[in-house]
Amino acid sequence: MSREARALLLAAAAAMAACASRESQAPSGRIQRRPFGQVEGRTAHLYTLCGGRGLVAKITDYGAIVTELWVPDREGKKADVVLGFDTLEAYLAGHPYFGCIVGRCANRIAGAQFPIDGKTYRLAANDGPNHLHGGVRGFDKHLWDSAAKDGPEGPSLTLTRTSPDGEEGYPGTVRASVTYTLTDAGELKIEMTAVTDRPTIVNLAHHGYWNLAGHASGDILGHVLQVNAELFTPADATLIPFGTLAPVEGTPFDFRRGMRIGEDIDVAPGGYDLNFCINGPMGELRWAARLTEPKSGRWMEILTTEPGLQFYSGNFLDGTIRGKGGAVYAKHQGLCLETQRYPDSIHHPDWPTVILRPGETYRHLMIHRFDVKR
Repeated sequence: MSREARALLLAAAAAMAACASRESQAPSGRIQRRPFGQVEGRTAHLYTLCGGRGLVAKITDYGAIVTELWVPDREGKKADVVLGFDTLEAYLAGHPYFGCIVGRCANRIAGAQFPIDGKTYRLAANDGPNHLHGGVRGFDKHLWDSAAKDGPEGPSLTLTRTSPDGEEGYPGTVRASVTYTLTDAGELKIEMTAVTDRPTIVNLAHHGYWNLAGHASGDILGHVLQVNAELFTPADATLIPFGTLAPVEGTPFDFRRGMRIGEDIDVAPGGYDLNFCINGPMGELRWAARLTEPKSGRWMEILTTEPGLQFYSGNFLDGTIRGKGGAVYAKHQGLCLETQRYPDSIHHPDWPTVILRPGETYRHLMIHRFDVKR
């Protein structure tokens, strides 16, 4: 084992031991904060939240990034199940949206432009001809204001930022808030809200890369995924939807009954990167997906109020990124399950809208429930 890996394990063990020793103390004892580095002339911080059922999360106010999430397996052994880095400097150097909040508008916008009320707004084309995840410097590349507390559900961290009018080409000043709660029931709960002073578009998403065997354990092809969706949005070669909804039945995208991710992945060019239309009405909290790692027994369920779930199988990870403890992140080493509005919804008026107007509040609730299969 490398010196870096040993240091990482020792630091994680110390953090978890501190969590365990403080569970019976005052509520603030389950929250720790330390400096994480400098950005924009300010100090970024790393928070440690100690939740129920042995869960421990580390979250930084830079990019609202979940840098670590430790979850026990069926034997009680904990592993960090999200991809990421040990240092702020590594995040500042650039990364494929590890663990962050993406916005102002997550996913792709065709042609890097959109209309509202007869006016067209032009954005950065940072994904071929299209706009992706808020642009060159989206919400994931800013330092957020932060406030932590321990409440009746468990310890939480609330992160807020104001996106000024014209930022990345978007109209209106938007005030956004994200609250991470590590609940006593063994959940990572994410609540996202936003308000605006002018008509604009908002579609926030948590962009975690999951590997329930552990972030350094190899690929996720043996994970079993089940998705609560009868339909998906077919897309072109640049991943812009055609504007139609198609049934998953008879396609390699049929995860309704649960399927090993590697079973049909070769049929999907390069791997999976598509949006599922979650069954049930938008705005109601409902079950969206279940991910199981057979060897460890860990499973994760996702509930959401959003209409879509983007499943991405880590196709562009290529072994050039060294993550926590020096781990090499190769193709398919992590997967994303991002609840959100459909990609490019702004160009399809009959789809769930991403338009936010003054006097309205954007709300998005996402819950990750963890347990083990005995």
